[in-house]
Amino acid sequence: MRLLVTNDDGIDCVFLHELVLGLREAGHELAVVAPKTEQSWIGAAKSRNRPVRSARTDRGFDCPTWTVDGTPSDCVNIALAHLVKTRPDAVVSGMNVGLNASLAFILASGTVAGAFEGVLHGLPAVAFSQDLSFETYDHLKDRGGQPGDELCATLKISARHAGRLVQELVAGTPPRSFIVHNINFPSAIHPDSEVRRTVPARMVIPGLFSPAQDDGTHRFVFHLGQDCSPAEPLTDRAALAHGFISHTVLDYTRLGCV
Repeated sequence: MRLLVTNDDGIDCVFLHELVLGLREAGHELAVVAPKTEQSWIGAAKSRNRPVRSARTDRGFDCPTWTVDGTPSDCVNIALAHLVKTRPDAVVSGMNVGLNASLAFILASGTVAGAFEGVLHGLPAVAFSQDLSFETYDHLKDRGGQPGDELCATLKISARHAGRLVQELVAGTPPRSFIVHNINFPSAIHPDSEVRRTVPARMVIPGLFSPAQDDGTHRFVFHLGQDCSPAEPLTDRAALAHGFISHTVLDYTRLGCV
C-alpha cells in the first residue's frame, strides 16, 4: 500500500523512525511528512495565523521525506495538496510517545488528529501509540529521546505489529468512511500479543495546570486522570492494563447519533 506517514513528536523521534522501518519491512510504499518540532497535545489545530514552511529532508527513511514547521494536521493537509505526487491509500500517524487512550487523550492528541486529517480528505487512517511506564518515559527524556535496549526492542515489536495491522485495517475501510483506527500498544508487548476491540475509556482529568507561579504563569502537570468507565464494554485503558493491543474504531459519522 501507498501510505502517508506523520506524527506529533517530530521528525527526529525514534518512535517515528521505528514505525517507518516496520511499515517498509511489511512492503508498504511510504512518504513521510512530519512536524519539524514536537507538537504533542495540540489536537487538530492548524496554523491559521502564520505562514508554514515545508522542506525536503533526508532522515534515512529511503522514501520521500519532508518536514513542516507546523502541526500534524498542517503536515497531512500540505502533503496531500502539494507534496506527494501520488494519492496515498491511507494516512498513518505515530508511533506516539505514550498512550492515546481514553476520550481525554484521543481528543487532545496530535497523533490522532494527524490521522483524522487524512479522514477529512476521504482516506482511511490509522493512529499508532506506544504505552510507556512513567519510569520508562522519564528515562527516555533524561536520555534526550534515545531509548534504552529494552524500549528499542519494544518499539521494534510494536512496529512489526503496525506493519501487519495497517494492511488489514486499510483493506477493510472504504474511502470516505470517516473512520480512524486508534491502535495502542501495551508497554509489555510481545510478538504474539492479542488485539482486542475496545471503546475509549471515560476519564475525568481536572487540574492539568499548576497554581500560578510568582511570575503569574501556570505550568502543565501530566496525570492520567480518574477512570469512571462502566465495567463493560472493554475500554482501551483496561485492554492495555491487561497486556492487549487496543483497537478502537473512531467512527466520526456516529457523532450526534441517537
